[in-house]
Amino acid sequence: MPRYHQLGKIPHKRHTTFRNKEGGLYQEELFGTAGFAGMSSLIYHVNPPTVVNEIIEVGAVSPKISCEKNMKALSFKGFSLPPEEDFLDSRKTLFVNSNLHIGLAAPKSFSNGYFYKNADADEMLFVHVGSGILKTMYGNLDFQYGDYLIIPRGTIYQIDFKTEDNRLLYVESFDPIYTPSRYRNNFGQFLEHAPFCERDFRVPQNLTTHDEKGDFKIMIKKQGVMWQYIYNNHPFDVVGWDGFNYPFAFSIHDFEPITGRVHMPPPIHQTFEASGFVVCSFVPRMYDYHPEAIPAPYHHSNVDSDELLYYVDGDFMSRNNIEKGQITLHPGGVPHGPHPGAIERSIGKKETGELAVMIDPFSPMSITEEAMKLQVEDYYKSWIVE
Repeated sequence: MPRYHQLGKIPHKRHTTFRNKEGGLYQEELFGTAGFAGMSSLIYHVNPPTVVNEIIEVGAVSPKISCEKNMKALSFKGFSLPPEEDFLDSRKTLFVNSNLHIGLAAPKSFSNGYFYKNADADEMLFVHVGSGILKTMYGNLDFQYGDYLIIPRGTIYQIDFKTEDNRLLYVESFDPIYTPSRYRNNFGQFLEHAPFCERDFRVPQNLTTHDEKGDFKIMIKKQGVMWQYIYNNHPFDVVGWDGFNYPFAFSIHDFEPITGRVHMPPPIHQTFEASGFVVCSFVPRMYDYHPEAIPAPYHHSNVDSDELLYYVDGDFMSRNNIEKGQITLHPGGVPHGPHPGAIERSIGKKETGELAVMIDPFSPMSITEEAMKLQVEDYYKSWIVE
């Protein structure tokens, strides 16, 4: 984000003796990224986090590519993805490049028989349908419709879903996910013109120490392979921690739109960034207020990046016949813009109730076989006026 946070008990100085009631030492772990130069947290375990009873290679989980190089405008009906019982089984990667993977999931539950760790990528889970609790060694995060959950790579987690009807959009980023640097000062504080402030971000709470021994199954994804680690100690045996590297939540409903007298460009909607892409939030807002303004977006050539839009709710004014959960992908190198009639319909309108998540990758996306199962035929022809 970054922002300093502390939960539980920690010693006065780092890397010093910190003893339990019996006189034994708590086990200190530095959890960080970019070697020792990135954001990190210091975590204090009851037991060493290194005791492994067994390691089993489960198998390859890399997505199968259907179209490596795409130059068509494509669309996909995300809500056609059938629900599955388990969280990991339900995750279907749809689009990939060397910087990120994008997918959908419709899990009914998260099995209590395992924990999960993505050792390759930060994860962004956008909650379209459902609610629950994200549980990690840092504490708990409640979530609901409209929440972004940012989970740093290497974080072991479970999810306690409150309902069986859950729909998630997810991003696996091979570089850290941050809030936009232009909205932060040299001290990391959000500036006055930012579309959010520190109060809008929710951090882990209710730290519970699980001092338990046994066989704890951790499913770990690394380099396109799933591994099953059996740890001797519960992974949430943490008595306290502090630092900057931990999961957090932000609601799309707390994004404050930036508006103008004439139509503003997409970067005003930016919510997160990584080295290879940005994430934007389109939210209900007042339209442009110049007396002759055209609120619909102008045609534009996104030459440098693909544009992927995930439609969440409301009437997206630049598109015709769009459903909840639908995805559009407009490849870099060709122009795109409002559907026929959208420009004329927008003139004179005062506000919009649209809700959508946009992901702009800076390198072209390949399309997976799972994505093609959801494809809307001949979407690229939808600008033809008959």
